[in-house]
Amino acid sequence: MGNQTTIIGNQKDHLVDVLIRKGIDLRFAFAPEHGFRGDIERGERVDNAIDEKTGLNLFTLYGGNAKQDSIIQLIDVMIFDLQDVGARFYTYMTSMHHVMDLCARHGKHLIVLDRPNPNGDQIDGPVRKDDKFKADISFHKVPIMHGLTMGEMAQMINGEKWLEDGRHCSLTVIPVKNYDHSMMYELPIMPSPSLPNHVAVRLYGSLCLFEGTSISEGRGTDWPFQVIGYPDPVFGDFKFIPAEKKGMAKHVEGKGVVNYGLDLRDIDPNQHKFTIKYLIDFYNKMPDKHKFFSRAEFFDKLAGTDELRKQIIAGKTEEEIRRSWEVDLDAYKKMRNKYVLYKDPK
Repeated sequence: MGNQTTIIGNQKDHLVDVLIRKGIDLRFAFAPEHGFRGDIERGERVDNAIDEKTGLNLFTLYGGNAKQDSIIQLIDVMIFDLQDVGARFYTYMTSMHHVMDLCARHGKHLIVLDRPNPNGDQIDGPVRKDDKFKADISFHKVPIMHGLTMGEMAQMINGEKWLEDGRHCSLTVIPVKNYDHSMMYELPIMPSPSLPNHVAVRLYGSLCLFEGTSISEGRGTDWPFQVIGYPDPVFGDFKFIPAEKKGMAKHVEGKGVVNYGLDLRDIDPNQHKFTIKYLIDFYNKMPDKHKFFSRAEFFDKLAGTDELRKQIIAGKTEEEIRRSWEVDLDAYKKMRNKYVLYKDPK
């Protein structure tokens, strides 16, 4: 399973091309959300197809695939190589879970080629516990910023018996050399259309929660996940007009009108840490607060709980809300310690 980030050799060669040159018998490729070449936006249909460059049959696991049980019979070993961004609602780890479950059901071995987590220095946010909030964007019982690489998460999925019926996936993780979780890693290839640069990747965890609200997080502009706004001057002096843009989501908040808010493009991305301060600030500024959580059910799935939304409505401060996460975060960190492959920040 791979996409446009599945690159090796100083970012010159796609893994698929290298394996074909070496005579490896590749039968097909699975593609995640955003597609095999990374040009399909959030939540849009990913169809089975043929890769134009290699002629390889492409199948999707995003949203399910009725043919997956017959497809998997074509292989002996599955290779998984996707660049994740370290936030629970980014669905590549959900795709890996489905691949692991498929391999476990059919006795196939999985090799995970690990990659650094560009937000691996952070373990933060509410932990998803209740299964009623389980979705592709909140699939695992981890905090929003989980501090894991794909390989570490694969070990956790196996170790905590999260696969269906407690199955175990035959697994090999190929670790990253000379990496630890304190390193600031800037992705050489962006993993999806709405994360075009390092600033967006670092802000993504904090700003993606706005997708459950009426506030624009910059989709439909040249600065997705780098600006936030709403069609009311009360939100700030910075102005932008979202529009439909090729490769970006069809659902665009504030489309076609002037949005007022914050320009975060000049922040130091390596100093940014997950925060809900922007969320609280914009809620407090909203003249009609009933309009803020316009997609409340989706917001709760992003957060992994309905408590965050209720706390914001109740007027809790960020410090008060953070204290409510402490017990669950401590328990998660103890569990996580069993599966880490790389040193954590001191």
